[in-house]
Amino acid sequence: MKKNILCALAIAAMMVSCNNASSKMDEQPSSGDASASGMKIAYVEVDSLMTQYDFAKDYSVTLEKKSNNARNTLTQKGNALQAAVNNFQQKINNNGFQSREQAAGVQAAIERQQRDLQELQARLENELASETAKFNVALRDSLQNFLNAYNKDKQFDLILSKAGDNILMANKKYDITNDVINGLNKRYKPAKKVEAAEETKKEEKK
Repeated sequence: MKKNILCALAIAAMMVSCNNASSKMDEQPSSGDASASGMKIAYVEVDSLMTQYDFAKDYSVTLEKKSNNARNTLTQKGNALQAAVNNFQQKINNNGFQSREQAAGVQAAIERQQRDLQELQARLENELASETAKFNVALRDSLQNFLNAYNKDKQFDLILSKAGDNILMANKKYDITNDVINGLNKRYKPAKKVEAAEETKKEEKK
């Protein structure tokens, strides 16, 4: 289950980084100097978003909780199934069943328990994959919406995503990552904070 969870989370890994330092908005954002072709270019270190974009960090915690809950549930169910199998085998060895029909009934129950566990595992994996896909869409949309607004003033011809080594070399003067992360964080309003603000407004009206 853990391997499957990690594979699902690998979808989001395109926007994951090990850099935990908090960034500050530059007083003078990257200008994205024109290249030799006359194009105005910039790039974003998308690998930094998961550790510096608050939405990504919050959602990562949610996904981790879901994966842990799923793993614990499957472990408990698996242990119960193994105990049933061991008990069945012990009774077979000790002639503990009064009849073949009784033994067959217990065996059928164990097989149903095994099928239920397999179905549960598949359902939990699908739920996690669906939640991860939902996160990826939301993350991509928030980034694209911000860049559309950001680029109205900056007027870049091309904004590249730098993830891992997909860009072998890039001059830091074209790096707008800090601007993007800080801009995204200013826009981000966690659900809990929104709910708290709404409750405060309701209390003030009373």
